[in-house]
This record gives sequence, C-alpha cells and structure tokens, in this order.
Amino acid sequence: MEFSTLLVEQSGGVATVTLNRPEKLNAYNATMGAELARAFAALDADDNVRVIIVTGAGRAFCAGADLSSAGGDTFNYDKRRERGEVESRPALRPWNMKKPIIAAINGPAVGVGITLPMQWDIRVAAESARIGFVFVRRGVIPEALSLWTVPRQIGLARANELLMTGRIISAREALEFGIVSHVWPDAEFVRKTRELAEDIAQNTAPVSVAITKRLVWGLLAEDEMEKAQAIDSRAFQWVGKQADSREGVTAFLEKRKPSWKMKPSKDFPDFIPEIK
Repeated sequence: MEFSTLLVEQSGGVATVTLNRPEKLNAYNATMGAELARAFAALDADDNVRVIIVTGAGRAFCAGADLSSAGGDTFNYDKRRERGEVESRPALRPWNMKKPIIAAINGPAVGVGITLPMQWDIRVAAESARIGFVFVRRGVIPEALSLWTVPRQIGLARANELLMTGRIISAREALEFGIVSHVWPDAEFVRKTRELAEDIAQNTAPVSVAITKRLVWGLLAEDEMEKAQAIDSRAFQWVGKQADSREGVTAFLEKRKPSWKMKPSKDFPDFIPEIK
C-alpha cells in the first residue's frame, strides 16, 4: 500500500500505522483521513494481521486538524465541501472492524488527534505525551463522536471537565482520567507498546477477539439488560461449539501453545450485526 501521509509496516501479526507528517506534527488533513480509512480497511481484511498499532512520526502523535491551509475556514463544512475535503461515502467505522486498534500516543495528541483514538480500542501514552480536547478553545465543539465516546468511557463528570475546559493534560493526568490505560517512559514506550500488541497477536484467538470487540462497542448503546444478556449468552454459546474453543481448552490441558484455525474474515458469526 502506498500512502503520502502514512507509513504502514507489518510484522509477526502486528501492523504499525505511523502518521507521517512530522514537519506538521502529524496534523490531520483530508488526505490523512482518507488514507487512514483505506489502510484500516485493508489491514482488517488481512487475516495475517491480528492487531493494529497507530503512532506518530517524530515528536508528536497528532497535533489536531491542520489549520495552516484554510485558516479560519478550517471547520466550515460548506467550505470543506468546496475544497473537496468531504468524502461522498461513509467513513470507516472502527468499532465494526474485527482487529483491535492500539493508539500509541508518543507525543502531543490534541483535537482530532485524541478524538479519533477514543474510537479505537486501547490507548497508551509515553510519559512526554500531552492530550487535549481543545475544541471549545477554537470556537467549535468536540467532534469525531467524542461527545458520545468520552462520557461513556471515563464518566460524565470527568468528560465534562475535559470537554468543557479544553485544557491540555499530561500523560499521567490522562491515566488518572481513564483516557489511557498505561503510561510508559519515553525510552521504553515503543517496546512496551509492541509487547502489548504481541500479547494479543500471539496468545488470543482471533475470532474471539473480534467478537469481544464488536460486543463491547455494541453493548455500550444497549440500555436494556435483558437484551444485552441475550446477545452475550448467544455469542458465548456459539463460540463454545467452535473449533477454537476446543483447541483453546485442549492446549491449556496439554500445556502447549494453541493453534487457532478460525479466521475473522470467514468465521465471524452472522447473528452479530455491524453497529449502526
């Protein structure tokens, strides 16, 4: 795959997508958005990929939207359409992907640089990272579904503080708020993130992970416990009859590494629909 704003590498079941505009602190533009969707779609369709890491080139993760080209009209939707920056087809929905996505926040992550990772599955940060939902300080409102994802993931009071002040917080504060699950020293960050990804790639059943991801996101919107239990139970009963369940238990009893046979591309159950 050839990209102008991304680097994509694949090794040992782990794909690494690097936002690659370091001279702009990896500021997000329409090209990056389109290329990220294309990369995600290709990697999600590849059964050799078990997990995706997204990180940034240079000293930043993503400095938010690129304000340099359109200035005050950066967030004007009509002007964006005129500039050809609005996709005619719906954007890829990360929660419908079958591969977990890890945001490896290696430096500043503000604006869309943090709202997009809130749509992904795991976020970790380097000690030097700084994170901010800065929208209200730019005269706009939080976007990329963050008014839905952030309160559900960290709680209303904490979400309100971050979204309504727009202040930039340290990596340690982000850990306390529940935005990230780990903060590691900069010198150890790449290795630690890779270890986390490889743990998924090497030790988990791919279809089990895919189902778990879909249900975690899908059940966030389910407010009836009985309906949640029904789909949870049906999914558990289904996987219990599959080859990977037998292999996982047998391998554990025989004290050996499992050999998974099922593939997310063809063995995902059809009774679990995409999330609308």
